[in-house]
Amino acid sequence: MLAHPTHERLIALGLAGMAKAFQDQRSSPDLAALSFEERVGIMVDREAAERDTKRVAARLKFASLRQDACVEDIDLRTTRGLDRPLLARLVAGDWIDRHQNVLISGPTGVGKSWLGCALGHEACCDVRSVLYQRVPRMFEALALARGDGRCHVNGFYLSRALERRGLWRANSMR
Repeated sequence: MLAHPTHERLIALGLAGMAKAFQDQRSSPDLAALSFEERVGIMVDREAAERDTKRVAARLKFASLRQDACVEDIDLRTTRGLDRPLLARLVAGDWIDRHQNVLISGPTGVGKSWLGCALGHEACCDVRSVLYQRVPRMFEALALARGDGRCHVNGFYLSRALERRGLWRANSMR
């Protein structure tokens, strides 16, 4: 069997992970003892892992998270008023499946942005789409979208929901 054309063919087919696993198998003599099915299984697992990594990287890039934060680094010993059960529910992400939002508020310097980025990072790793925006920029984008006629339905519903809660005035977008 010609190894080089096979490797090139895997790359041409967009199977870079399998191509890397194929090269690793050719260079490692101890893998020759494995059966054909086991070797193919290793290649398929490598391809799946490569694709998952690319998907998470693309989601993280699209999310535009401002800080590299992850939920594993949250220090619950510090007195910030974080409720452990609530944080566990937020990390689980069930609220995303129910199409709910999270609004994090508090005094300056307690880590609101960092916590939002950590939750966003966790959601990206759980194969969910994320878009991180701070409130001033979000309101600016809503005003532009409504003025341009883009996303008028979403902007209208969001502004109406915010208005009901006393967080937005409808005439501020006009």
